[in-house]
Amino acid sequence: MISLDCDELFATWRQQARWLLSHQINPSQVSWAGGAADLFATDEHYPAEHGPYQARIPKTLIELLESAACYRGEQRWSLLYEVLWRVSHGDRTAMLAGDKLGSELHRRLKQVSREAHHLHAFLRFVELPLPAERPVDVPTPQYVAWHEPAHDILASASTHFIGRMGQRRWMIATPRDGVYYDGETLNHLRHCPLAWQQLAQNADDPHGDLWLTYYSHIFNPARLNPKVMQGHLPARFWKNLPEGPLIPALISEARMGKQRDGQASQIGGLRGKRIGVGKGQH
Repeated sequence: MISLDCDELFATWRQQARWLLSHQINPSQVSWAGGAADLFATDEHYPAEHGPYQARIPKTLIELLESAACYRGEQRWSLLYEVLWRVSHGDRTAMLAGDKLGSELHRRLKQVSREAHHLHAFLRFVELPLPAERPVDVPTPQYVAWHEPAHDILASASTHFIGRMGQRRWMIATPRDGVYYDGETLNHLRHCPLAWQQLAQNADDPHGDLWLTYYSHIFNPARLNPKVMQGHLPARFWKNLPEGPLIPALISEARMGKQRDGQASQIGGLRGKRIGVGKGQH
């Protein structure tokens, strides 16, 4: 079996897959170990020259595979090659959700799309004060944010903020990669520098207390459904949201009575105005 490592780069994997296809190498004969030891690897080598077989691949498939490549999980690259192999040999059902292999492909596409939505919905930028002295390897953004995505969506999904933030300079750091927008160009680093991570994680929001007060007042316990809430706002994001520490207490208070009252205790505790009822009035 041929064991390959594409360094988690779609462009590298695509080049490798093209070479493998040209030599008609079946998916069962190749694996992408990703730097890990492959128990089934042999001394078989990757073909040095391009083979004679020319596969016709629809453009839509390449787009699907590139999106699915953002998914982190087992058989990340091997599954893509298996889909590519079947389509290149005339079996386009591998691209469809009704097929067993296609179903897994579309499940991964859905997870990647959902993770991009999470970035757009739950990322919180913090405005930084005017920079004083800062290490030379740290840019000078006006806004920073820390996020922990489950899949490799930062490079593509962060373009969403270019239109939202205008020409402001901003940076997003994650445990793996990072992006910095200087007002004109979006720069993506596959390995986020430690200095970026520290800057994003230690940023102090000057308006944080005001936001927490606002959030606690608009929280509606009467409409709370914890299961649905966590479906839309997974608990893994709470720790990185400014309002995150409030959520468990608000849920607990809702279960202990506020949900029945449908209002915060500060409102429910206020005395109402008495309205007199005259004779003959009902």
